Amino acid sequence: MDNRIFYNKPVGSLFSVITAVIVLLSFAVSSLKAAAPASSLGVSSYRLNAGDLISVRVFGEEELTLESRLTDAGTISYPFLGEIQARGRTVGELEKALVNGLKGEYLIHPRVNVTIVEYRKFFVRGEVKKPGGFSFEPGLTLEKAIALAGGFSERANKKEIHVTRQEHDRSKAQVVGLEGAVYPGDIVYVKESFF
Repeated sequence: MDNRIFYNKPVGSLFSVITAVIVLLSFAVSSLKAAAPASSLGVSSYRLNAGDLISVRVFGEEELTLESRLTDAGTISYPFLGEIQARGRTVGELEKALVNGLKGEYLIHPRVNVTIVEYRKFFVRGEVKKPGGFSFEPGLTLEKAIALAGGFSERANKKEIHVTRQEHDRSKAQVVGLEGAVYPGDIVYVKESFF
């Protein structure tokens, strides 16, 4: 009898340690999976623009929680503060602007969280079967974007695909390979092949 008790205790504590390690590893893996889409786009450096749908939450203040799509002017209408310029700001910069606007006169220590609910559309034009605007998802490549547009037409030049991207109030066009990234607001143009 004494031997069973002696041997069960280490096995029981070993079981507890293994269980704890498995639980911690599962949390770590799920955290990495949740962070993967954000890091593929660089959400912390992503600049908001017209058409993005955002969610604003102020903890403990339900009446200040809202979802809003940025207007063509890049603004959102926010309770107590009116029109807030969001275009060109990161999510973190917009959070700080809202905290500064609410602090003092309205709230003592506002805790604001801004998330992107839906990115603005990207567009595929030129020699594809179904040109148009499409919903963006993080991790989108040029190959996937063209597939969303029905694939290449028979006359498509598959080696010369231009992507026009808005960067700091100006557009920049460049030739991109099929593995290249597509971002919200991009305009993908597939040229015609003459041979």
